[in-house]
Amino acid sequence: MPDRAPKRWIDLLDDEDVAFVKRFVLSSGSLKKLAAAYGVSYPTVRLRLDRLIAKVEVLDTHGGESDFERMARAFHADGRFDMETLKAILAAHRREIEEG
Repeated sequence: MPDRAPKRWIDLLDDEDVAFVKRFVLSSGSLKKLAAAYGVSYPTVRLRLDRLIAKVEVLDTHGGESDFERMARAFHADGRFDMETLKAILAAHRREIEEG
C-alpha cells in the first residue's frame, strides 16, 4: 500500500517557487533587492510573493487531500484559474471518485 502521509508544504512547491523562496531569503527578505535580482518592478515581486503565500497556505492547510485536489487549489492560488473554475473541477473530480 503506498504511503499516504501528507507531505510538507515545501515539498509540494515546484522548482520555480523554491528558487523564489531561496532568493527571497538570500536577499534578507527585501522585496526591493529581489525585484532588482529578477529585473522586474517591486509590484511584480509583491504580486508573486502574495500568490506564493496563498499557495503555501493552501498546501499547508490541504496537505492531506489528494494530489489532484492540492494541485488544483495551488493552481487557483497561483492565479491560473478563478474560484468558479476551481469549484467546478473539484466537483467533477469528486463525482468521478464517487462513481468509481
